[in-house]
Amino acid sequence: MTGPRVVVLDYGSGNLRSAERALERAGADVTVTPDLDLASRADGLVVPGVGAFAAVMAGIDGIGAGPVITDRVRAGSPVLGICVGMQVMFDGGDEHGVVTKGLGLVPGTVSLLNAPVVPHMGWNTVEWPAESRFGAGVAGDTRFYFVHSYAARPIPGVPGAAVTTHGEPFVAAFESGSLWATQFHPEKSGDAGARILKNWVDSLG
Repeated sequence: MTGPRVVVLDYGSGNLRSAERALERAGADVTVTPDLDLASRADGLVVPGVGAFAAVMAGIDGIGAGPVITDRVRAGSPVLGICVGMQVMFDGGDEHGVVTKGLGLVPGTVSLLNAPVVPHMGWNTVEWPAESRFGAGVAGDTRFYFVHSYAARPIPGVPGAAVTTHGEPFVAAFESGSLWATQFHPEKSGDAGARILKNWVDSLG
């Protein structure tokens, strides 16, 4: 018996193969592709992303994927954003004083972390909401792997937000209806990341 059909969207950015392998270990039947028809019909769609907010949005726009991602979320079809793939779900990203429009699926703007050391690189704990399905079964002292300089701040408009502190609190993950997302890299977070991905894959059933 095969697992849920998951598409990892290939728009030219992200740890595609490591995400593919991690999702397969979590029980998904994974395809890495830029094919928007497959992306729209899959049981789950993963939007990865590394680097700059503007570059990731340019890649998404370059293959015309924005409407597919947006339509899935509005229709209640599961989407998982990872790292900058999470950031672009917000209204916009402010990099070096230039604001780039995001997908606008959650309110807020991503901006530079106010921290003594940037980028925030390495392992850190995540404070999950008690009712979180995404963080279910994860102990409070569990560490996840982060590599980023920009982040979204916790605001009331982001439901189900899990929080990490590096200089200041920021959104480490959230679940908003069918849209779940992580600032950390679950595919690089060992057993903790594997549990998070399995929680997501299991939710597709």
